Amino acid sequence: MENTRRSFLKKMTAAGIGTAGLALSSNAAATVTTETSAEKKKKPAGKDDGKLRFGFIGTGSRCHEHINNVLSIPGNKIVAICDIQAGPIQRTLDHIAKFNVPAPKVYTGSEREFEKMLNNEEFDCVIIASPWEWHVPMSVAAMKAGVPYVGVEVSAANTLEECWDLVNVSEATGSHLNIMENVCYRRDCMAALNMVRKGLFGELLHATCGYEHDLRDVKFNDGKHYTYQKGGELRMGKDAFAEAQWRTNHSVRRNGDVYPTHGIGPVANCLDINRGNRFLSLSAMATQSRGLHKFIVDNGGENHPLAKVRFNLGDIVTSMIKCANGQTVIVTHDTNSPRPYSLGFRIQGTEGLWMNDGDHVYVENQSKPHRWDDSEEWFKKFDHTLWSKHEAEAAQAGHGGMDYVMMFDLINAIHNKKPAPMDCYDAAAWSAISALSEMSIARGGALVDFPDFTRGQWIHRQPAFALSELSIKRLSGSGSLFLWERLAICKYFKERL
Repeated sequence: MENTRRSFLKKMTAAGIGTAGLALSSNAAATVTTETSAEKKKKPAGKDDGKLRFGFIGTGSRCHEHINNVLSIPGNKIVAICDIQAGPIQRTLDHIAKFNVPAPKVYTGSEREFEKMLNNEEFDCVIIASPWEWHVPMSVAAMKAGVPYVGVEVSAANTLEECWDLVNVSEATGSHLNIMENVCYRRDCMAALNMVRKGLFGELLHATCGYEHDLRDVKFNDGKHYTYQKGGELRMGKDAFAEAQWRTNHSVRRNGDVYPTHGIGPVANCLDINRGNRFLSLSAMATQSRGLHKFIVDNGGENHPLAKVRFNLGDIVTSMIKCANGQTVIVTHDTNSPRPYSLGFRIQGTEGLWMNDGDHVYVENQSKPHRWDDSEEWFKKFDHTLWSKHEAEAAQAGHGGMDYVMMFDLINAIHNKKPAPMDCYDAAAWSAISALSEMSIARGGALVDFPDFTRGQWIHRQPAFALSELSIKRLSGSGSLFLWERLAICKYFKERL
């Protein structure tokens, strides 16, 4: 009976694939049909010269950061790149040339040129770093084309239909979808995760996180520079440059947490989301929209053409999530106000907590009563092996080194034919906050149910993030873990069997 029911559910959900286009322009709509993994033309990793073959769709500044890490890790090559704009293509070719490696093939021209690239070339991994509305159509096309590993930038999806598309196509094709959430590899986040797994904070109760980053000078520019230049022109949309071409329009059309994964990714790992726990429901509210209009008036005057634009996105969006294991999570989106950068992490349990703002840690019976410890003291002790082992290489990479550690972990998974470090279920659950917060806000903060993208498998799935290298190290015999580390990991999994 259960097999029949599951088969029926899979057929029903597969029938919904392709509806993602409802939230996009007609040009970006995904047209999806499922196929079994046997029908796919899977190619072995590094078929010819032993090097992993990478492709890139979207060649802006984020692509360049990924290229730096792919080419700095031995055993990789770039086969092809794709973008509809000539400028980014040329800048990317110039950037790759600095590494003294062969130039990749170039696909440019129409909006669907990426499909030609995927069908013509053989890849081990394709990285998608395009505007948000293209993430799902391009990911789906890559998985259908038989690419074994597909890395999609954040947020992975904008609608619930898109979230299901990522899950359904990954399951149907066997391709590993990996959401490229670099903050999960931030050094302090990984050390805090280590502390959680070793029980320092006790049973987790509550977490806060978010994306609190003044992006006003990114959402507008003069069409030439990445950020707004004081006294210069104010542009958004097709006449602007880089993210201002497309990101600002989301602030016009949408009202919700449009960029949740930087905060929720590390928190979800601490809470074992999709692996023994899951998000159950969400309620969200938004403030009035003031910041972007004020920025235009302050820099361009009340008569500036953009002063007539009506922005829908509330300046501060707050979402509260309830988890199956009882925990609560507060997620904040704040990108239109003057403020310093923060992701607002707080991981709190029955025996202590970590607070990112202020760099605080408190552990009962180990910290002085009612006094914060400097988190650096604790994080040195619980530094993750991915960082202690690759600190020198990571020091040369972007975003404080976490970009390198993320790419290393993904490449390690490809070489060892392991599941994606942050898989399709993570991509869907973390990204779904956007659509669900929009839904809740439109209904006056009403509680909305979280889809179970694992279809019940979260109950049995085991935590895996940032544990793979420990496992590989132990099996390879290249080193051994301390006894207390092995016991801690065994105890962690035993309690969840």
